[in-house]
Amino acid sequence: MPRCALLVEYDGTDYAGWQRQVNALTVQEVLENAIQAITGESVNVIGSGRTDRGVHGFGQVAHVDFPDTSSIPAQQLARAINSTMPYDIRVRAATFVDDRFHARFQAVRREYKYTLSDHYSVFRRRYAWQVWTPFSTEQLSAAAAVFLGTHNFTTFSKHNPDTENYVCHVEKAEWSKIEEGVWSFHIVADRFVYGMVRSVVGAMMAVATNKRSAEDLSEALRLQDRARKSPLAPPTGLVLWRVRYDNDPFAYLDTP
Repeated sequence: MPRCALLVEYDGTDYAGWQRQVNALTVQEVLENAIQAITGESVNVIGSGRTDRGVHGFGQVAHVDFPDTSSIPAQQLARAINSTMPYDIRVRAATFVDDRFHARFQAVRREYKYTLSDHYSVFRRRYAWQVWTPFSTEQLSAAAAVFLGTHNFTTFSKHNPDTENYVCHVEKAEWSKIEEGVWSFHIVADRFVYGMVRSVVGAMMAVATNKRSAEDLSEALRLQDRARKSPLAPPTGLVLWRVRYDNDPFAYLDTP
C-alpha cells in the first residue's frame, strides 16, 4: 500500500479537534471519509499531533496508506481528496513518500501561532482571543522568555494518561505586533504536551494584566504543580503552523 503524506489546513471551529472520537465530528474523521469516498476502502489517517476542539491548523502533516487499488496520480491527489470534503478543511499538498515515513514519530520540530487582539472584530472572532481587559505587551514579552529552553511543562499542561514525559525544548517563544491592536505569539519546540500552548498563553496574559509576575511563572514551571497554572487561553486564537522533519516531504513549499 503506497504511503502518502498530506499537508492539511483547517478551521477547527466546528470540530471536536483532530483525533477521531465516538460521538463528535473531527478533522481526522472527515479526511478518512473523504479518502474512502474516492478509493472505496477505509483508511487510517495518522496526524503529526492532536489539536483540541476549536484549534485550527495551517501546517498539520499526516500520512495515510492508500489502497493498492487506487490509481490516482500523485499530482491529482490533493484535488481528488478536496473534492469530497467541506470547505473548512483542505489538503494543501499531497505526495507519495517512503513507507517508513511517520507523520508523528519522525517530526523533529513543531510550530504554533497564537493571535491576540485588544478589540473586537467580526472577522477575527474565530481566529483570535479578543481581550477586553487592558494588558501590557512589554510584560507579555517578558513572560514569554520564561519558557525558553528545556523544561518540564507539567504545570502548564493538561493531564494526559498517555503522556509519560512532559519535558520539552522550546527554541522560540516570541510576541510580535502584526497590525494595530493585534499581536501574534510564535512558539517553536521539539514537542508539545497536551494543552501546553493554551496554558502558556493564559499564564502570560495573567502577567500582562498584573495578576502574576514573570518570576512567579518561572517558579511554577520549576515546581511541576498544576495547581500553579493560570486559566487556559481560548482555543480560538491557536493555529498549528508548521511541522518539520529531517527529510521534509514538503520542504519544496515556501511556507512561512
